[in-house]
Amino acid sequence: MNILRSIFVSVFSGYLAFAFFYALLQLVRGMEPFFSWLGLALSAGSPLVFFAWLYLAGAARTSRHPVAVSVFCGLGVAMTMAANWRYGTASGMVHLWAGLCLLAWFAYLQWYSRFSRRNSKSLLRGASLPEFMLESLQGDAVSSATFRGKRHVLVFYRGNWCPLCSAQVSELAEHYRELQALDTEVILVSSQPQSHSRKLAQKHEAPMQFLCDPGNSAAKKLGIVHRFGTPMGLQALGYGNDTAMPTVIITDPDGTILFADETDNYRVRPEPGLFLEIIRSQ
Repeated sequence: MNILRSIFVSVFSGYLAFAFFYALLQLVRGMEPFFSWLGLALSAGSPLVFFAWLYLAGAARTSRHPVAVSVFCGLGVAMTMAANWRYGTASGMVHLWAGLCLLAWFAYLQWYSRFSRRNSKSLLRGASLPEFMLESLQGDAVSSATFRGKRHVLVFYRGNWCPLCSAQVSELAEHYRELQALDTEVILVSSQPQSHSRKLAQKHEAPMQFLCDPGNSAAKKLGIVHRFGTPMGLQALGYGNDTAMPTVIITDPDGTILFADETDNYRVRPEPGLFLEIIRSQ
């Protein structure tokens, strides 16, 4: 099932781009019926703009259901259906193309974006953080046993390819001084190649610690690995098939888990203000 998700998101984004630009081309050429092509452009363009916004706006989270996108996508489908009713075969199969955009959009919201219920026994509040091994950007071994003596915020993120993950890292960089003032260190963990993590680290002046989890061994031990979590095609850029599910863990100086967020939707993530509130309450 996970491999189908990996294929789906790549095919979906490609189909949206094709349908949108093809519809624009027909509009520029003056092809009739006008509202049929306009509807297709709207139904494909609405989710496409949403994805572009994720990359360009630096959003670390979204609502579970971006209603505006669904409304405009549905409006586009309604326009193509009205054109089909009015012009019949002259409008071709455009209403079906638009309908596929809407159907795939809802599949993205209700199926791709969501994880099955997550309750890792390794991340229960009050339990000790399990011992696992990571690697520094220089390739040195780092044990989780060293995450003691201070509070730590550990963030397992999917990789540079995920815009929400990159934005979440940026948010933490902005709040780093506040966390540091509370004697709290930030650890950012991904299974992506060290060269990718190094590029992300260089974008931020905050001295947060970026660590690598080769083979997702730590994620597997914590019960947060996501099989085939990487969209199909990104493997050509060096990313592995599997990733960690977006997870935030806060530990006290003794290594006891104070908080663990195991979101069931990759677009829904806790805000740094919550981390600060939890740490200040200790």
